[in-house]
Amino acid sequence: MRFGLLGTGHWAAETQGAALAAHPEAELVGVWGRDPAKARALADRYGIRAYDRADELIADVEAVAVALPPDIQSDLALRAARAGRHLLLDKPLAFTTEDADRVVDAVEEHGLASVVFFTRRFAQPVEDFLTRAAADGGWDGVRVTAFASIFRPGNPYGGSPWRRERGGLWDVGPHALSVLLPVLGPVAEVTAVGGPRGAAHVLLRHRSGAVGTLALTLDARPAAVAHTCDFYGEQGVAAVPDAGITPVEAFTAATDRLLRGARAGTDDPCDARFGREVVAVLEAADASRRIGRTVAPR
Repeated sequence: MRFGLLGTGHWAAETQGAALAAHPEAELVGVWGRDPAKARALADRYGIRAYDRADELIADVEAVAVALPPDIQSDLALRAARAGRHLLLDKPLAFTTEDADRVVDAVEEHGLASVVFFTRRFAQPVEDFLTRAAADGGWDGVRVTAFASIFRPGNPYGGSPWRRERGGLWDVGPHALSVLLPVLGPVAEVTAVGGPRGAAHVLLRHRSGAVGTLALTLDARPAAVAHTCDFYGEQGVAAVPDAGITPVEAFTAATDRLLRGARAGTDDPCDARFGREVVAVLEAADASRRIGRTVAPR
């Protein structure tokens, strides 16, 4: 399958581009980015064409992989889907449910395959754990701590304007929700408050009655960096395992799943509809934090 890469940042170059260039069933055709010089450099690295216009690249391929800020991604994903291209997207799918809905509608209208890349969801140990946990049931809730510290010298993501503006809720929050929702089910209500260092503290009431508590930040003190996710209930306490693979390996698995979905016409557990569900919870948490009351996801 012929792929176009939309984006030229660190993630596009070191993860998506690397995985697609090495994939035996994918042909990386070209790259487009908002910085033409970076697009040319990345094209030279992988021996592909740098496109001046995103729509020209979309026209030349069968699928696009997107590594861009969510608001830019949602617009380009919509254009690609309307052109009949399969979508391999990054998280979060969009910043609003309205934008996410437009992408979902276009994917469904054109019968396309879609995958949203929640990194841990493409590691087999994590998928096996979630399958067992969902089958076991009896969970009262989950506790998540995702304290990253990206705004230190040398971090490749520290200069990202959208991450500085939106914080951990929108960057590490999608990863947390991607493992909570398959086990605890849809979210009915969200309450969130802000904390020191840009933290978001989020309380979820799932329709099942289970409760999730999430503490999320991208600006943790270095000594406080932590990543934990523990379900608790009848089974005791069960920690989601480490992925055990590199981001490139995970993106390779995501590409495999997009190819299978495109060939078989089947939906993926991490498709655009699931990406939209995640956006709805994040949007509700953002609103709750801003207005100071509980919000139901749309």
